[in-house]
Amino acid sequence: MTDLRCPVVELRQYTLRPGRRDELVELFERELVEPQEAAGMTLLGQFLDLDDPDRFVWLRGFDDMDRRAEALAAFYGGPVWRAHRDRANATMVDSDDVLLLRPVSPAGGFPAPAPRPAPGAPSGTRSTVVATVFCGSTPFDGAVAGRVQQAVPRLLAESGVEPLALLCSEHAVNTFPALPVRTGEEVLVWLARLDADGGADRLSAVEESARWREEVLAPLEALGGPPPQRLRLVPTPRSSLR
Repeated sequence: MTDLRCPVVELRQYTLRPGRRDELVELFERELVEPQEAAGMTLLGQFLDLDDPDRFVWLRGFDDMDRRAEALAAFYGGPVWRAHRDRANATMVDSDDVLLLRPVSPAGGFPAPAPRPAPGAPSGTRSTVVATVFCGSTPFDGAVAGRVQQAVPRLLAESGVEPLALLCSEHAVNTFPALPVRTGEEVLVWLARLDADGGADRLSAVEESARWREEVLAPLEALGGPPPQRLRLVPTPRSSLR
């Protein structure tokens, strides 16, 4: 994990109509990537959910909440979205599963992205990105956040797994209410990148270790909440995060 890039991040999980994910990805990556960035947002990554063939997951970032409002208004009120929204929306059952997040600390932000392949270009090697979403029933206070902030990247890195980001709930008022976000939750999300050479096994080993249980799970479970959600994600051909 490196210096803070996007102080505001959306984690967006879309449930799609059966068999239409490839259609959305093709449209999204051909028509909607550069126009969003031209409007003032950062597309951090787009992903296929390995465990759900009808789920599309993506991350985008903003400099702050005011600029988020400006960027979203410019894009969704502009000609590109107007030209393609009907086709995009026709692939979706639900697009409202959205977490509004911020890095736990400046060191918890995303690394600089790799250059994004051009449309139709060979995508090269793609790793698996794992996102773990922990929803607590009480706020993540400074002590708990501090413990987890130190433990997660250290234990992952020591096990040979690359930590990518550590994010928590951004409770600012949604500055673009036309796009709903989940509210009333206390969320902590960590992301890691797994290589194809034993990365999943190394992640399982560290998460089953006594140190992980003591330094990460115990302080989080003390806050209550359901079991964490695990997303196993494969970057799409034009995802920057890959």
